[in-house]
Amino acid sequence: MTAELLTQCPVPENELQRLRAVRSYDIIDTPAEMNFDILARVAMHAIDTPAAVIGLMEADRLWFKSQIGLGVPQLDRQIAFCAYTIMRPDEPLVVNDLQQDARFSENPLVTQAPYLRFYAGAPLIDRHGYVLGTIAVADTQPREFNDLQRTLLRDLSALVITAIENRHQTILLGQLAMTDYLTGLANRAQFERALSAEITHSLRTNEPVTLFYMDLNDFKKVNDRFGHAAGDEVLREVALRMQKQMRTEDLLARFSGDEFGVLLRQSTSDSAPLLARRIVSAVSAPIQLLSGDVVSVSISIGMATGADPGNSMASLLAQADRALYVSKRSK
Repeated sequence: MTAELLTQCPVPENELQRLRAVRSYDIIDTPAEMNFDILARVAMHAIDTPAAVIGLMEADRLWFKSQIGLGVPQLDRQIAFCAYTIMRPDEPLVVNDLQQDARFSENPLVTQAPYLRFYAGAPLIDRHGYVLGTIAVADTQPREFNDLQRTLLRDLSALVITAIENRHQTILLGQLAMTDYLTGLANRAQFERALSAEITHSLRTNEPVTLFYMDLNDFKKVNDRFGHAAGDEVLREVALRMQKQMRTEDLLARFSGDEFGVLLRQSTSDSAPLLARRIVSAVSAPIQLLSGDVVSVSISIGMATGADPGNSMASLLAQADRALYVSKRSK
């Protein structure tokens, strides 16, 4: 690639905000999905071209959520025609003959395989006005592009944005269903899903699965004396303190009431007891309520570790629950 090509790629004035918008949809580098493939096929067949793509423009590449006829999962942004399309959010970019356009005549997509000669792309504009990428068609022959085809491509871009935003909304709703409303931690459903996956991984690798089952001590006294709002304060503070002790790869969850769990990934014989001691120390420190009152709670921890192929999620949870019962009786 020549230095001249590197300097030709335009960048929108709001590039930083645009990139944040692209990343906020959590779609980059995700597997192919039928809704997007259908829209790409509709564009290809309706406009009668051998290639169609739905691309999201990152800082250095055009990544394809769907592509037909191009044969690559992404393009360097410096050679992507779509880099010019995102500069014109009000209308599609149509180049009837790429060889005759000074911007693209020396582009490797034109001078080398696949030897493209025609391009038409419509920007994908989200509800906040940011251009996320494009839906585009291409041909190896120069051709004309009429007003009806322009309208069709623009309409398809609106359908792609709808699919992107609906997909994101579904993800958010799924996350809510897996999140504890009070603390923001994973809930029991998410914990058990992660534990099931970890047990499956353990069967392949013989790496042990370690989990904590935890329960607060003296929490009922806080509720009885200061009320449930104060109890909620305590739960949020305890969750925050425990979260600060976690490694990135560990999962902390609130099961219900004052019960919590931890799934430790890639734990060792030393790391699990060390984490347990840190949690006990963090939780035991006095907690000042918004009212100014100071309360104290402690935590009991039951630990279970298993690498036996016979271990199931139910057996590990039961083992940790029994260990928790022993721990609480010793208080």
